[in-house]
Amino acid sequence: MTAPTEPIDVLLVEDDPGDELMTREAFEDNKIGNKLHVVRDGEEALDFLYRRGQHADAPRPGLILLDLNLPKYDGREVLQRVKSDPDLSHIPVVVLTTSAAEEDILRSYKLHANAYVTKPVDLDRFISAVQQIDEFFVQVVRLPRL
Repeated sequence: MTAPTEPIDVLLVEDDPGDELMTREAFEDNKIGNKLHVVRDGEEALDFLYRRGQHADAPRPGLILLDLNLPKYDGREVLQRVKSDPDLSHIPVVVLTTSAAEEDILRSYKLHANAYVTKPVDLDRFISAVQQIDEFFVQVVRLPRL
């Protein structure tokens, strides 16, 4: 077992209230001490990351959970902006989406996603997937502290 780590801020970019609720449940069920911030579209995600408007005081997230199918800017556009910006590119981005399409998987990795996870429809499996993402990126992998 690894030593306890300091909690991080996690940005969930998700427009589906049901998926948001399941992600929150996964954090609570796993006693995840990380702070979950939720934005509901690509434009709000960029406002959070660039600390604009109502997100002027937003913390820099240590991990982004990104849905692909979003209003305003889709997840692919958000991913491309994050990974092409030297101030944001170090933040791990896990694409967490319903799409299992090979073209979405390939394009996400070409845009430098750190992982691609297809959302399970079953609640228990969904919670387990989010817990595994957290355990890997927060407890196993060493992330930069900026």
